[in-house]
Amino acid sequence: MFTIKIANITVCIENRYPHVRRLCEGYIVEDVEQADLYVSISEDELGQQLAACKFPTSAAYAEGICVYRKICEQIPERFGAFLFHGAVIEYEGRGYVFAARSGTGKSTHIALWQKHFGEAVRVINGDKPIMRFDGDTLYAYGTPWCGKEGLGTNASVPVKGLCFLERGEKNTIVRISPADAVMRAFEQVLTPTDLSSVDVMFPLLDRLLLNTPCYLLTCNMEEEAAAVAYEGMCRE
Repeated sequence: MFTIKIANITVCIENRYPHVRRLCEGYIVEDVEQADLYVSISEDELGQQLAACKFPTSAAYAEGICVYRKICEQIPERFGAFLFHGAVIEYEGRGYVFAARSGTGKSTHIALWQKHFGEAVRVINGDKPIMRFDGDTLYAYGTPWCGKEGLGTNASVPVKGLCFLERGEKNTIVRISPADAVMRAFEQVLTPTDLSSVDVMFPLLDRLLLNTPCYLLTCNMEEEAAAVAYEGMCRE
């Protein structure tokens, strides 16, 4: 058993396998008298996850998936926080979130930012950050669950823009309305199975779209794509 802190939420995890603790090493906190959440995975939950996996995996790896899902199912209702499937980078003190269907190239695109802008770019989370409002400001938080490349930082950043990626021959970016962004964004959030939590999730998604500029970037895999994205999101 150990305790982590993500998105300013303390979570006590009763783990079966050491893999989960190793995964969360950079987020472990000590001397917590009472955590905000307590998470453990039953044999049935573990078995269901193993059966659902589309590729051969270990029980230890499956436990890590179950732990994060159980955390993310609880935090919308209790803390106004939620998982968003996307890659988050920090540049010039601002956060940029890139979302796309799997295989479109989120990791490749943030690598282009690193190539173009150098060490000034910091990856907050490469795949599954947590989003949480502080007043009217949306923050993206690093988590131990950050994609197969393991790109992430135990840090947070205010979100300047949310950018949806599509593949194309030329690099172009346009700002889109909340109405145009809603279905794209909905595909990237973890919808809780509990009905009361679902009722909480939709207002959070509305708040995200109404308070965060959204963009559609059609891009190729050339370095120019990073410059086009930056200029499009920073000129407003």
